[in-house]
Amino acid sequence: MVSSALLLHSTTPPAARAMATPSRRLLLLLLPLLAVAVAASHPAHEFCTAGGDAGCGGGDGARILIKGGTVVNAHRAEEADVYIEDGVVAAVRPNIPVGDDNVRVIDATGKYVMPGGIDPHTHLAMEFMGTVTIDDFFSGHAAALAGGTTMHIDFVIPVNGNLTAGLESYKQKAANAAMDYGFHMAITKWNDEVAREMEVMVKEHGINSFKFFMAYKGSLMVTDDLLLQGLQKCKSLGALAMVHAENGDAVAEGQQRMIDLGITGPEGHALSRPPILEGEATARAIRLAKFINTPLYVVHVMSIDAMEEIAKAKREGQRVIGEPVVSGLVLDDSWLWNPDFTIASKYVMSPPIREAGHSKALQAALSSGILQLVGTDHCTFNSTQKAFGSDDFRKIPNGVNGLEERMHIIWDSMVETGKISVTDYVRVTSTECAKIFNIYPRKGAILEGSDADIIILNPERSFVMGAHTHHSRSNTNVYEGRKGKGMVEVTISRGRVVWEDGVLNIAPGSGRYVRMLPFGYVFDGIEKSDAAYRASLRAPVQRGKASA
Repeated sequence: MVSSALLLHSTTPPAARAMATPSRRLLLLLLPLLAVAVAASHPAHEFCTAGGDAGCGGGDGARILIKGGTVVNAHRAEEADVYIEDGVVAAVRPNIPVGDDNVRVIDATGKYVMPGGIDPHTHLAMEFMGTVTIDDFFSGHAAALAGGTTMHIDFVIPVNGNLTAGLESYKQKAANAAMDYGFHMAITKWNDEVAREMEVMVKEHGINSFKFFMAYKGSLMVTDDLLLQGLQKCKSLGALAMVHAENGDAVAEGQQRMIDLGITGPEGHALSRPPILEGEATARAIRLAKFINTPLYVVHVMSIDAMEEIAKAKREGQRVIGEPVVSGLVLDDSWLWNPDFTIASKYVMSPPIREAGHSKALQAALSSGILQLVGTDHCTFNSTQKAFGSDDFRKIPNGVNGLEERMHIIWDSMVETGKISVTDYVRVTSTECAKIFNIYPRKGAILEGSDADIIILNPERSFVMGAHTHHSRSNTNVYEGRKGKGMVEVTISRGRVVWEDGVLNIAPGSGRYVRMLPFGYVFDGIEKSDAAYRASLRAPVQRGKASA
């Protein structure tokens, strides 16, 4: 019944959905209760290690043969068939015979068969700025699957700084999950208990990354001394340190400056936190990570200033990962000056979408490898929620959509324009994320034994984006009216066809939590470089006692 409700959403015209019957409204009210009931039979928190636990193959026993397509992995593209059984890829080679009548055959002639996307950066059901993001795990997953993303990694926000309480809260939020997901963990304060909990998160709950906010003064922001201690702890645990890089003190000053000048609209958001503040914080985080000698992941790189700091560090051999997001790659800040508040406010996010020129530079950095993978920072609020800041931009909930749009926009803006190859497309949308967070090749690849998370993309089909057709619960879309080429026609999640011919077939509670183990490839060689550093000190110097 729940799946049918979603099918109605995806196929019924918007006007008809707006005039939903009382019985449909009742069904929507009952969705949370139904989700709990379904979750009991499809545990959303069946903890599965990327190495492969018994009973974690997923799938529903269906056997699928994808024939005639071009199979694309990050390392090569080849003409081959793909055979799926019990939720995993069983074979990848040319001319696989059908075998018997119990195998479903999907014709992919003239199309690309690729690993499902992995979004490294989302915020579903997140309490933030006095409200909660409009997309929960079910609607967010519906949007993701319709757009060709089959896994995402969300950020757990601690409860009053307590990591365990935060994780328990997010487990409940994810009870209605409809696809695979993992967790990062934010660190918002520091003491011995937080340090102990970090170890528990890594060793017992499969969380291998921790995020530090250098912005949002007075709520999520951490100081440099906390960041230093956090970096050291991450290094000892083999967990990846992540930063939201903006100078929070300067942003607070910039916000007050705008208010004093009488600038209270959405344009004040961008003016109060210019690129120089993103660049400064990025440089500071990079240098602190270098001092500790631990890898660093910079989330939502939005400016030339931040990108150039990452490029410089990488040239010097430092292990820094830069993550642009779709909005920063294809939008500019002119929308924030729109006279219609509803339009302007939907583009408010942090760091802000930048003025024209930054997006092209970020695209070039992505194509050259300076920036390594693409996220969305999907953090959606509807127009009513955005209106909380109608008289003060500081109260506009920060966030934009992107989970459903990412795969299509990157194909159209980067592959269709010749900026990256089809293999690079797989790398930046799926494989690199899987490798960084230590779940490759179970995820991010179409190889024998990999999870059958697969999309079939038709490069000749076109798309038009907008709030009237997307699956997010938001009534706005920052990509409204955007047209492009390259359409995901089929999405397969753990061996289940969940998106085909514009129709979703998913149920709440069918998603699965994926453990991510520590000490991924970004930590390779860290011990040797530490040893080389110690050997280079030429200290302590042996001296005799100074004479009186």
